[in-house]
Amino acid sequence: MCGIVAAVSSRNIVPVLVEGLKRLEYRGYDSCGVAVYDVQGPKRARSVSRVSELDAQVRESALTGFTGIAHTRWATHGAPATRNAHPHFSPSNEAARIALVHNGIIENHDALRVELVAKGYVFISQTDTEVIAHLIDSLYDGDLFDATRAALKRLHGAYSVAVFCSEEPHRIVGARDGSPLVLGCGGGAGSAIAGECFLASDAMALAGVTNRIVYLEDGDAVDIQLGRYWITDREDRPVEREARTVNAHTGAADLGPYRHYMQKEIFEQPRAIADTLEGLADDGGAIGPWLFDASNDGRKAAAAFAAIDSVLILACGTSYYSGLTAKYWLESIARIPTQVEVASEYRYRDSVPNPKTLVVVISQSGETADTLAALKHAKALGHAHTLAICNVGTSAIVRLTELAYLTRAGAEVGVASTKAFTTQLCALYLLSLTLAKLRGRLSVEAEARELKDLRHLPAALQSVLALEPQIIAWAEAFANKENALFLGRGLHYPIALEGALKLKEITYIHAEAYPAGELKHGPLALVTEAMPVVTVAPNDALLEKLKSNLQEVRARGGQLYVFADAGSHIESSEGLHVIRLPEHYGKLSPILHTLPLQLLAYHTAVARGTDVDKPRNLAKSVTVE
Repeated sequence: MCGIVAAVSSRNIVPVLVEGLKRLEYRGYDSCGVAVYDVQGPKRARSVSRVSELDAQVRESALTGFTGIAHTRWATHGAPATRNAHPHFSPSNEAARIALVHNGIIENHDALRVELVAKGYVFISQTDTEVIAHLIDSLYDGDLFDATRAALKRLHGAYSVAVFCSEEPHRIVGARDGSPLVLGCGGGAGSAIAGECFLASDAMALAGVTNRIVYLEDGDAVDIQLGRYWITDREDRPVEREARTVNAHTGAADLGPYRHYMQKEIFEQPRAIADTLEGLADDGGAIGPWLFDASNDGRKAAAAFAAIDSVLILACGTSYYSGLTAKYWLESIARIPTQVEVASEYRYRDSVPNPKTLVVVISQSGETADTLAALKHAKALGHAHTLAICNVGTSAIVRLTELAYLTRAGAEVGVASTKAFTTQLCALYLLSLTLAKLRGRLSVEAEARELKDLRHLPAALQSVLALEPQIIAWAEAFANKENALFLGRGLHYPIALEGALKLKEITYIHAEAYPAGELKHGPLALVTEAMPVVTVAPNDALLEKLKSNLQEVRARGGQLYVFADAGSHIESSEGLHVIRLPEHYGKLSPILHTLPLQLLAYHTAVARGTDVDKPRNLAKSVTVE
């Protein structure tokens, strides 16, 4: 969601800005733009198409500059239109001197707009961002850093901004509060020009330009100039922030033999899970608190885990469904009470904090605004023990938690999460085993069996991926549907939820998931020949109950599409379509059953001709509330 790239250099910086935007396309956007300093005033190009079209505009107009800002926008205030695309100028005429890009939402923009209109400012967009540009211009008195800091003190909401002024060449001011922003320092590996400085909403945008990254904190403002920068905190005090060497992933740009990134990432899951599990030792005693606290050899994690008597999981979207799955594992394996909450709801209700609760936050990017806010709220309530399950080791969520497990899924470009989800499940399964072991509920023999199953998991996933041709045949039947039901029981109900989410995200087919036992309590009214019913049917203790639920669907003429395990004795017949997974995998079965649901959604989307990797109205990293 919304990406920022900015740079001050002694070379033409436009190609770097455009390339940075291309690296941020995975976040999702509906417009984009770039602006540079020019002696006659800021110059810009904007597009409501892809970054490639913006690149063509830039080349055709020969836009060049050594100071510039660029942006990909995911619409919040105002429709996707050129007038709403960033960068925004102030004043909004030929005399413009301020150029600004912004991520986040300003809650008091209406009141500020009224004030600025009274001062004579003309608004040409529907955005809250233009308010910030005009506010900075109204406060400008020869020092952009002072004007920006003064303006930011009047904003209510979340933001990261980058702004330049045509009266001060070679200077950009950035700031963040609730939305990510990093500083890139020239002179690092890959930097072509010593002394050039960058700002970006994600270190990935600066891959190949510099690997020296400073992570700004909430309330920070940064002034970058050629060869130097300085940072102040919320109280306007000068502060030092550590510069880290960050090697951002760039390999995701190569599609290889795959048609879309989502397909590529589905097939990368055996490798991603193997990488996520690589911390397991080959000898005995491989599972333990050190998996969640590598820097302290597990001592901090061991102390935290010993002090807790319950678990609270906070997450959004797909990550929330991984948390729902983990609830079954934590309670059945570790025998520890577990609560799972939607992060965006948690901080807006009166909860009863328990200082002995382990708060687990799950996020692919580690920058999800709702999950970050929920984490901060939990800490404010007195929850001292916190754990992040995350794919980005330098993210805000990882930096704010006591403990962390990095999933090592690699860069995930497709908006619909695939390998991030299954690697989260692996991390949560390891958490369940670790807590069980510390609570005396995992014997040496049981640990050995679990390790054997975990190490076989990548090979088992590979055999599931071999079912793709059969799933493609199903997708052709799904392509002309507009509604679908998904069913699961017990441990596999959250997997049904995830399957329904994938289908609706990328095919735009309305899909809902239910526990199969709930059919007769309402959803059965929807079942007709036109309603496909997808069922996750592992060969577990609930199988016979599930078979009874399937009969309820068949009796109403519904079309059943069943993903069954070997030995489940569910056979194809009229109205009952079965694809059989190679084996039953016990408590790890949810991970295997996830893959065919991903493939069904993917190939249905391809058959319907939708934009698989960038579905409408959605963003990869949701950094606004």
